[in-house]
Amino acid sequence: MSPHLTKIPVIFIVGPTASGKTDAGIWLAKKINGEIISADSRYLYRGMDIGTAKPSLAERQGIPHWLIDVADPDETWSLSLFKNSADEAVRDIHQRGKIPVIVGGTGQYIRCILEGWTIPEGEPDHRLRDFLERWGSEIGAEELYRRLALLDPEAASNIEWQNMRRTVRALEVIFTSGQKFSAQRKKTESPYNVLIFGMKRERKELYDRIDLRVDLMIRDGLVEETASLLAKGYSPDLPSMSAIGYKEICDYLNKKTSLEEAVQLIKFRTHNFVRRQANWFKESDPAIHWICPDEIETSQFLTEFMER
Repeated sequence: MSPHLTKIPVIFIVGPTASGKTDAGIWLAKKINGEIISADSRYLYRGMDIGTAKPSLAERQGIPHWLIDVADPDETWSLSLFKNSADEAVRDIHQRGKIPVIVGGTGQYIRCILEGWTIPEGEPDHRLRDFLERWGSEIGAEELYRRLALLDPEAASNIEWQNMRRTVRALEVIFTSGQKFSAQRKKTESPYNVLIFGMKRERKELYDRIDLRVDLMIRDGLVEETASLLAKGYSPDLPSMSAIGYKEICDYLNKKTSLEEAVQLIKFRTHNFVRRQANWFKESDPAIHWICPDEIETSQFLTEFMER
């Protein structure tokens, strides 16, 4: 690295679910003496391993991974908490002479770091939040999301309708401040010198990989893992338990669907999720170097980045 470089060098590996980000990140971290920071909102939770396709300790090949298994399923991690934790990890890794490699497919997590978001926090209004959560339970997550979309279309476009916690949070900020939630999310200059790799696969190949992954999750014990979480007292209504995979298996365990129907729903909803991820990671984005996962080893962009 050039001695005059003032910004911390950070490499991002982004892309849709099942595109090969995890393997590429581990290969790269070994190659460049790096450590990995997870930007996957589902990896935060302890005990949720199979349904999140979380890399095992063996699969991590000795590479330190940050922001994995840092919370119980009933703990809330705000976007602000994630950003502060990720920034702290970047500084820690850099100070020890290593390169941070941020890997993940959660669009908001990636963008808040890349674009230096200043995220509105404010003191929580618990009475209002409780009211909004009860209202959401009565009218359903999709209808509550529709109300947000009417008030703040930009904020709604960055939230999945199934994620009622984030919908409630956005409405809470709007009602307490009198301003749009999206207008309060300010961007600043990123403190990082970044290189962004996007993992690219044909959509049909991606869907096939997703379907195979889901079948392997069932084989490896997703039903048993979900049952264990419920037995520990974690409600199926928790945001963590409403993630694709766990929600469908909860419905199966509660005899709302058959296992076959649950598996098909997991595949179908994951396909839809991939299409939504494309809104965060566009192939037309000039900042992202889109490559097939096995091309990262010979990437000229990586060579140029390391020579800066």
